[in-house]
Amino acid sequence: MGTITFLLVLSFLVFFHELGHFVAARYFGVTVHVFSIGFGKQLYSKQWRGTTWQFALVPLGGYVKMKGQDDTKPGLVEDGSDSYNTKKPWQRIVILFAGPFANFILAAILYFAIALMGSNELAPHIGKVIPDSPAQKAGLMVGDEIVRINNKDIKTWNEIGKTIRESQGALKFYVKRDGRIQSKVIRPHMSDAQNIFKENIRKRMIGIAPAPKVITMHYSFMESFGYAWDKTIESSKMIFKGVQKLIEGVIPSSEIGGVITIGKVISDASESSIVALFAITALISVNLGVLNLLPIPALDGGHIMFNLYEMIFRRKPSDRVFMILTISGWVILGSLMLLGIYNDINRLFG
Repeated sequence: MGTITFLLVLSFLVFFHELGHFVAARYFGVTVHVFSIGFGKQLYSKQWRGTTWQFALVPLGGYVKMKGQDDTKPGLVEDGSDSYNTKKPWQRIVILFAGPFANFILAAILYFAIALMGSNELAPHIGKVIPDSPAQKAGLMVGDEIVRINNKDIKTWNEIGKTIRESQGALKFYVKRDGRIQSKVIRPHMSDAQNIFKENIRKRMIGIAPAPKVITMHYSFMESFGYAWDKTIESSKMIFKGVQKLIEGVIPSSEIGGVITIGKVISDASESSIVALFAITALISVNLGVLNLLPIPALDGGHIMFNLYEMIFRRKPSDRVFMILTISGWVILGSLMLLGIYNDINRLFG
């Protein structure tokens, strides 16, 4: 069942990505010959409105084949107002960007649905107080529920850390203990910590850790829009930052996961709850959008760079340069895929 869920989720993500390209291409009048989920041998196809819609044998991706676009034939010229290569560079950029953009839109839709269904968050209950910390000196205790900091009501644990980081000077904490509200003035201090990439950093802290208590946060219809926006932006920033740290060598290459890891994560999420499945699907969708925007020639981002070059220099890159860079891009992508599978196997049997 986990494998079926993985394939369905992946196919859904690919469909949405390629649908972005398709809609933009058709908007500019470009003929789309094929809309494929998967690569390789055709398993099922249907002709509809001039496009062959198909499922192919290898379900790890997909593509739309437009008139006038073929990476294996950079010099291909197909005349006509319905050809991709006769469109202006900015129009081609919109068509290329539409795929990743569709993934960001899909993530926002999923986060919106999560907000309406109820998102699981850590409760603002203290599970540990570090000795000699500002929290202990102020009198905070294990079991206290933080209900407000200064004039900000606190509903989740994440809001505590965010409020502390974004503030200055002493803070007034309101905590619920034995059914009564008490106030404590706490002056956070700069402490050593690690971020999500395991880098050593310094940040304002008071010396508390959360209790293992989860609450379900429900949002109104209008509040859900804000939640969806914030989560999509937050996820995008995290993945962009992750790619940057990987390039810098902060994140070791052994952390790269392949299709096996993705499949396991999706399978585990589907067994947990529909909210968990939506959350991991949204994160993978953002991941897909971000990675496709990288300036690697075989990806959307690489093709966007080619078109930006044409806009700036008023000429296309030579066929030879285009082909060399595209092949290099495929080599990079293939190497990353093999590394991911290698790491997956090591995690399973290492």
